[in-house]
Amino acid sequence: MKAKLSLIVLSVLPAIFILSGIDSVKGDTKAPSSYAPVVIKDTFDDIMARMKAAKPEVMQRQMELLKERYDLSDRYAAGITMSRGKAVQTGVRVKLPQGITWQALASMSPEQIRQKGLFPKGFLPLPHPNHPEGGMLFPQFVIDGIKNAEDRDLTRFDLDFDLPDHFLPEFPAAVYLTTRLDLGDVSKGQLITINNYYELFNGILNPKQLEGLRLLVTPFPQQQFNQTDDRRSARPSRGVTCFDCHSNGHTDAATHLVGDIRPQQFRHRLDTPSLRGVNIQRLFGSQRALKSVEDFTEFEQRAAYFDGDPVIATKKGVNVLERGSQVHFMAEFQALLDFPPAPKLKIDGKLEPKKANESELRGQEVFFGKGTCSSCHPAPYYTDNLMHNLRTERFYKPQMVNGRMASADGPIKTFTCRGIKDSPPYLHDGRLLTLDDLVEFFNLILELKLTEQEKKDLVSFMLAL
Repeated sequence: MKAKLSLIVLSVLPAIFILSGIDSVKGDTKAPSSYAPVVIKDTFDDIMARMKAAKPEVMQRQMELLKERYDLSDRYAAGITMSRGKAVQTGVRVKLPQGITWQALASMSPEQIRQKGLFPKGFLPLPHPNHPEGGMLFPQFVIDGIKNAEDRDLTRFDLDFDLPDHFLPEFPAAVYLTTRLDLGDVSKGQLITINNYYELFNGILNPKQLEGLRLLVTPFPQQQFNQTDDRRSARPSRGVTCFDCHSNGHTDAATHLVGDIRPQQFRHRLDTPSLRGVNIQRLFGSQRALKSVEDFTEFEQRAAYFDGDPVIATKKGVNVLERGSQVHFMAEFQALLDFPPAPKLKIDGKLEPKKANESELRGQEVFFGKGTCSSCHPAPYYTDNLMHNLRTERFYKPQMVNGRMASADGPIKTFTCRGIKDSPPYLHDGRLLTLDDLVEFFNLILELKLTEQEKKDLVSFMLAL
C-alpha cells in the first residue's frame, strides 16, 4: 500500500485521472483518462480497510506540510470578532526561509526570488489533504453540527480536515437578508437544516424562496457521499446539501478540488466561497465560466458534486433540477443573502470619517492608492466581477507538493472584500490563513513596497469592511 501511495503522490508524469480512489485503480498509468473508473473491482470492505490503514500516514504528511509552512498557534486580535463573536486571528502566519525578512524579500525581483528558491512555501498552492484522492471534506465542527441536527454523517473514513478550527469561519454563521434588514441575524444562532428551515423562515420568505431554501438544505448524492460501493463514508449516505459547504448561506471552509482541470495533480484545492452578496456577482464557478447564480446552482448539482464527470454522476445518483422552477427558486433565495453590517461605511462603501479610527482611515488611503487594491476591489462591493491572473509562477519553479503540481494558478475571480473578516482562510485555495498573510502576499506579488505601518493600516481597513 505504501509503495502504491508513494507512486501516485510523487509521480509528476501524466497519470490516469483518479477520482474514485487509489485503492480502486490497479496502478495503471499507461493511458491518461478524463474519466473516473465506473466499475470498482475491489470490494468496499477491502477499499475501506486499506484506506483507513493509510490514513495516519496521509494525515501526518499533510500536517507536517502545514507546520513547515505556517505558525498555527491560536493568536487572535484583541477586541476584533466576526459577526457572532468568534475571535479573528492576527499576525503573519506564513513562515519565511531562514535568514530572510519580509522587507528583504520585497526588495528582490521575481526572477531573483525564483532563482534563489526564496518564495515562501505558504504562498505556494495548498494541496488537498490527500490530493490524489481529493473530494469533499468537512471540518469536524461541521460534521458534528449536521450529525446532531439531522443524524446525517459526513465523516470520511479515509481523511480528516487539516486546517485548525481557529483559522476557519464561525459556525453557524449569521444570516442577513437584503429584503429584511430590520430583522438582523434571521438564523437566531441556529444551523439551518431540513429540520428547522420552515420554522425559521415561514412568514419571512415568499413561497418560491421558501421552496428554494428547502432544496438548498436537502441532501442529494455526491461523489464521496452516496449509496454505491464507490463512496468514502462507512455507511451508505443520503448525500450532501448545498448548505453543508455554504452553511447558513455563508461558508464553513469545507474543501474540495475543482472539477474543470485534468489531470488530478493540476486540480486546484477549493476553499468554499461565501454566498453572502451573491446577488451582486456576475461570474460563477472555479473558472467563472458560468454567468448567473441559476447556471451555478444547476452546474453544482449536475457536475461539481461529481468532480465534473457526468458519467460517474449517473452511477451515483445525479439530481437533475428543473430549470424553470427548482433552479429558479434556489437562485432567488441565494440572491437574498446579504453582507454583514458594516456600521463604519457610508452608502458609497467608504469609511465615515467620524466613525473610523486613524489607522482605518490611513488603510483606506493605501487601499485606494499605493496598494492599488481598488483596481480589482472597487467600492461599494469591493469586487470588479472580473478574472485576474496574478502570474505567481514568476516567483517559483514548478514543483510537486504532496501530490499537487504547484505551477501556474491561472486566472482567478476577484472575491469581494465586504465582510472579509468573517471568511478566513483566504485566496481561492485557502493558502493564506490571516488578513496579515493576505497583505504580505499581495505586497510581494504586486511589488508594492508597502511599509510596515501601511501593512498594519491596510489590515485595519479591511477589518472594517
